[in-house]
Amino acid sequence: MFAHVADPLAYAESLLQHFASVARAVDGTAVAGLCARAAAQLSGCELSQLYVLDATRKRLELAAEWFQGQVQPVHAKGLAVDYTGDQLLQFSVCQNRVVSIDDLKDGLHDTRFLPSQGVPWRALLCAPLLNAQQAVEGVLLVASREPIELSGHAPSLGALGAFVWGQIRLRQQRVPAVMPSGPKASSAGLIGNSTAMRQTSYLINKVVYSAYTVLLLGETGTGKEVVARAIHDGGPRRAQPFIVQNCAAFPADLLESELFGYRKGAFTGADRDRIGLFDSANGGTLLLDEIGDMPLALQAKLLRVLQEGEIRPLGSNDTHKIDVRIIAATHRDLTVLVGQGLFREDLYYRLAQFPIALPALRQREGDILDLARHFATHACAFLQRKPVLLSDGALSQLANYAFPGNVRELKGLVERAVLLCDGDELHAEHFALPCDPRPDPVNLNLRERMEQVERGLLLDCLRKNAGNQTRAAHELGVARRTLLYRLDRLNINVDDIKRWAS
Repeated sequence: MFAHVADPLAYAESLLQHFASVARAVDGTAVAGLCARAAAQLSGCELSQLYVLDATRKRLELAAEWFQGQVQPVHAKGLAVDYTGDQLLQFSVCQNRVVSIDDLKDGLHDTRFLPSQGVPWRALLCAPLLNAQQAVEGVLLVASREPIELSGHAPSLGALGAFVWGQIRLRQQRVPAVMPSGPKASSAGLIGNSTAMRQTSYLINKVVYSAYTVLLLGETGTGKEVVARAIHDGGPRRAQPFIVQNCAAFPADLLESELFGYRKGAFTGADRDRIGLFDSANGGTLLLDEIGDMPLALQAKLLRVLQEGEIRPLGSNDTHKIDVRIIAATHRDLTVLVGQGLFREDLYYRLAQFPIALPALRQREGDILDLARHFATHACAFLQRKPVLLSDGALSQLANYAFPGNVRELKGLVERAVLLCDGDELHAEHFALPCDPRPDPVNLNLRERMEQVERGLLLDCLRKNAGNQTRAAHELGVARRTLLYRLDRLNINVDDIKRWAS
């Protein structure tokens, strides 16, 4: 199947990813669109079309089209199969044969059914769409404006077409008794009934069906990726890809190639074309995590993507349109970074169309216990053991702990406790909390209460700035040496702050 492909391994990996995307689609329309997109990207062609026979098997109708870098809206039109119309499609359907033409310039073939944009089509491949009984159900077509060899893609596109037809039939048969009105974002992995969490869910449900760019703010471990997935899964793009990229995980040059892709020869080692994450997420959602760590030079290119909806891969002179919903997330204060010249002001206002500040776990009264029970249930299921209960002592200890690592820290503590527990109940000794619980304010004098307030303020500011003392001092409006003196007096270990923020 891959004998005539330049890089068989990379091609096979890409084909497998497209198979997985099709399998996750929720309806037949999404399946057809993903098929057209996959065929174009696998073959390197500018155009891909999926035609299917109607119920009477007398008409060949256009089900999906990929053109100009995106899935095009399909209007109500069909191609009559009466042996007098479009000969290339008819031959492929009627003879169950692959049609591969490397150069159409001789004018012997009628290609008026293809979209015309001035430059003529030069190469074309038609692969029959087969069902489980090997009967023809349609045609998968790709076309290029360059005279290139396409026959090597016929086996893989034929296999993709057969899989797609099976998925379309499967979804046609899967008719629910009651049509849902659409999933609520609050049901997609968000747990908690606190006032802060209800407000967060309210904001998510307000923006889930809009095209606004969302900026998720909050300390590390508050669940920004969970919220981003809730927005994706609850909206109209849920059948399309959801891709996450951590902007702090790559150096500037590598991050740019990951996002925008590159063309063969763009730099040393670029031995083939590679699509970037913007193209991979086309039609879906791209989460740019830790956006505050994106280099300034790349911020300018991201701003153009947000404003114009187009990208230019490295090493290419041409731009093309994309349709991607961008969600950005950061634990840093972007307004402080803007003031320091580390983040573009115009990009900040473009990203913050709809900001959502996620509350820290210590601000979510009552949610700690619900989350602990949820994580315990999932940990037991993962370990294939009977569910465990949480004792009153364990619940009290968790409720009085500050959780600098937020939900992520709570999840790790509960999973470890379940692993350590040999009985059917989790006790306080199963939770290895890094520090003492918060003292009871009733038993504190005035000085101790003021120190507790100051300690909480300093910890909050340091966590927000990932342990950076200079940025924290700037935000608090004090000199750095004053901040260091107060940290030492209150016995606050900055290394622990950095560890929780990492």
